Order: sequence, then C-alpha cells, then structure tokens
Amino acid sequence: MTTGSPMAKSDAETVLHELFVRGLDGDAVAYRDFLQKLSAHLRAFLARRLFGWPDEVEDLVQECLLAMHNQRHTYQSDQPLTAWVHAIARYKMIDLLRSKAGREALHEPLDDDLAVFADSATEASDARRDLAGLLDTLPDRHRLPIVHVKLEGLSVAEAARLTGMSESAVKVGIHRGLKALASKIGRSPS
Repeated sequence: MTTGSPMAKSDAETVLHELFVRGLDGDAVAYRDFLQKLSAHLRAFLARRLFGWPDEVEDLVQECLLAMHNQRHTYQSDQPLTAWVHAIARYKMIDLLRSKAGREALHEPLDDDLAVFADSATEASDARRDLAGLLDTLPDRHRLPIVHVKLEGLSVAEAARLTGMSESAVKVGIHRGLKALASKIGRSPS
C-alpha cells in the first residue's frame, strides 16, 4: 500500500514532464532524452496490453511517438503528461485493433476437425522427439543453455543462475551447441 497522496506525481511523470517541457522550450538534448525515455515507457505500456502481438508493439511505439511529436503543441503543461501520452497511445492502439478486426473478418474460420491439424500435431510431436534426440547428443554445457534460453525462453542471466554458468559461458554454449547441431543435420547455423 502506498503512503503518498493520490495527487503525488510518479517518478516517470516527473522525469518525462521535466524533459518534455524543456524540449518544448528548445532544449534539443532534453527532447532527445524525453523521446528515449518515453519510448521505453510506451513499450512497457503497450506490451502489457498487446502481449499476444509483440511485433505490433514496436510499430505502435513509433506511431505514438510521431503523433505526440506532431501534437506536442496541444499539450497543456499544467496537466499530467503521462495521461496525455496514454490517451494518444490508447487511440493508436484502438486504431490498430480496429484494423486487425477488419482484416480478421475477411478470414473464414478453419474447421478444427480438418486433417491438416491432425498431421501438424503428429509432425510437431515427431519434431520434438527428433530435437530431444539431437540435444541429448550434446554435452550439458551446450545442451542446457540451448534448452533454457532457446526453448524455454529464459534470459541469458536466468539460464546462468539456473545452470551455475557465467553469462558468457551460456552464450558460448548456445553458439557452440547450435553449431554442433547444425553440423549434425548438415546445415549452417542461423
């Protein structure tokens, strides 16, 4: 539970507001810093709302930054900046969702009983079995980093903590392991 008053400004609000106002007054360095910090703020704001579409988040961040730059003259400096930023971001997000809904309406839903789904499930099971067999041929110092980072989606730091390896060793293990796997199946690593 927070002890501050409901009217207290958040750290993000304070920093962004100061940089933005200085930028509006002609401080180019402050405006550049504002855009960098705002990008990170928007990325987090939008990623929480569009977690199923990570590729859309970055495009939307850029659209929001452009809209905010073009509409910066409409901002009233006595009002919370993050409220103004979030309003613009929500409008951009709604536009994205409307355009996606319009495109999705053009697609016919697939019947779940189609043979293609049964085949793909079998193929996926076969691929998992084949991959597990290939990974088992690698030493732990190569196999574990690949499993944790590439298959389970952990960060390098998390994999390092889990395996007791250094972050550099995890990265090297992934690189060498993928190279070894690629040579086993006769392909170059990508």
